[in-house]
Amino acid sequence: MPLFKLRIRVADLDAGRSVSGWLGEVIEPPPLAVTLFEDDAPAFVVEAYYEHPPSTVAIDRALADLGTRIGGAIVEAVPDANWVAISQAALPPILAGRFIVHGSHDRARVGVRPLAIEIEAGEAFGTGHNATTSGCLEAIDVLTRRRRFARVLDLGCGTGVLAIAAARALPHARVIASDNDPIATDIAQANMRLNRVATRVRVVTASGFAHRRLRRPHSFDLVVANILPRPLIALANSIRTALRPGGVAVLSGLLNHQAHQVRAQYHAAGFHLLAARRHAGWTVLVLERR
Repeated sequence: MPLFKLRIRVADLDAGRSVSGWLGEVIEPPPLAVTLFEDDAPAFVVEAYYEHPPSTVAIDRALADLGTRIGGAIVEAVPDANWVAISQAALPPILAGRFIVHGSHDRARVGVRPLAIEIEAGEAFGTGHNATTSGCLEAIDVLTRRRRFARVLDLGCGTGVLAIAAARALPHARVIASDNDPIATDIAQANMRLNRVATRVRVVTASGFAHRRLRRPHSFDLVVANILPRPLIALANSIRTALRPGGVAVLSGLLNHQAHQVRAQYHAAGFHLLAARRHAGWTVLVLERR
């Protein structure tokens, strides 16, 4: 049975990140996978895979507000194959602060670097190419230059890329990576071993804080949550309880217009804003527990 590939050419990497973020997290129906790769620099191509052909008219209309640097959507049938591996093999390494995220196909080119992270394509979210993930990596980079964090939680970890980044930047920290999807936690655990941080990163399957390792108050001094606005709002008090006073929360998965509501909820829960970083249509909030 064929799958269907949506292809959109964009003018540059920022436009590509915006389009891939909207396709992956905003526009219905959600794709099975989204890829972003260079095509005749500085242009990039976004490809998304679907079980059924999506409406190019609806997608073009939804993306219209992102600007003129985006070409029209084209859909074509593709043969049944290992399309995730094939499409992701073209993904370039992503630089985010001191971190570089890459696939195995770029292992030799990247070489051995202290803050290089190898993430393979799979069924879990988080290869670094989405602006929400790269924004979190940049926030972790800035924070770990300025502060020491002994206990870190990556809440909704997906592939575990943010937990790996924290473990690499904070060699003496203990890190927990949690997700409510057992497929994601299996992938995250494999990535911990691949990136040689499995002894310091505990991976757990849990919804929110419903796990014995997450329930104790004041257990963490850094919580990173790259999820969506609704669960972030619902978890505001739980994240406050989990953080020690003076602890920091990095929140992402927010379109720019959604950030105000989330920020207001966390202000009411006892946080103040340290930074709001906007990139490619998305916002990362960095907040401190008062």
